[in-house]
Amino acid sequence: MGTVFSFAVRDPGPDTPGVLDRIAERLHRIDAVFSPYRADSDISRLDRGELSLGACDPEVPAVLAACREVAAETDGWFTERPGGRLDPSGWVKGWAVEEAARMLHTSGSREHCVSGGGDVQTAGGPWRVGIAHPLRPGRLAAVLGGRGLAVATSGTAERGAHVVDPRTGRPAAGLASLTLVGDPGTGIARTDAWATAAFAMGPDRALAWAARRPGVEALAVLPDGTKRWTDGLARHLPAAGPADWHPATAS
Repeated sequence: MGTVFSFAVRDPGPDTPGVLDRIAERLHRIDAVFSPYRADSDISRLDRGELSLGACDPEVPAVLAACREVAAETDGWFTERPGGRLDPSGWVKGWAVEEAARMLHTSGSREHCVSGGGDVQTAGGPWRVGIAHPLRPGRLAAVLGGRGLAVATSGTAERGAHVVDPRTGRPAAGLASLTLVGDPGTGIARTDAWATAAFAMGPDRALAWAARRPGVEALAVLPDGTKRWTDGLARHLPAAGPADWHPATAS
């Protein structure tokens, strides 16, 4: 998936090493089926017309259906075909994090954090999640805290300008990064897909959309370094935020 996954388990049991091995196998399998970077993946072969949808891995239709659901929820700002090529990574990366967290939970862990390419899902807590600054390598734009967090960031910090505006076909340029904190019940797969869509929207539309979405808060970093956020994000922040933060004007 072109990124790195990491795990923190506060309540390891005797089978934790084995569980982590099985998670690694599951992640490699997801990558083999869904990676647009692999010419032999089901997604790449489906896109080239070499494989029918019915002949794909059984999880492919479910993932594409989830992508269509998110597209409807975001008024078309999310698509499984950014730039015209079949690429459901906007859903798959968060879903892979969710799958890893699910396997840890099934194994008995109730205190863990799974991170993959800017997407974080935690259980138990409290946990502190650092948000990479998209304009200042090695520094943080913010630190969020809480229990049972689903935190997803889309931006330029790790992969450059890679999020495509589906309405123009060009890389979205209105934001440097957009972080969403989702309701624990929402899960990181949907939170991540929403973050991808919201990044493509640009700051005003993204913050307004997040403000209308129950259980979702947003932090935007603009290309000039200005930070804006939805009012409810305060519960995930320290008592006093940096002086350069400006509340969103979303309504």
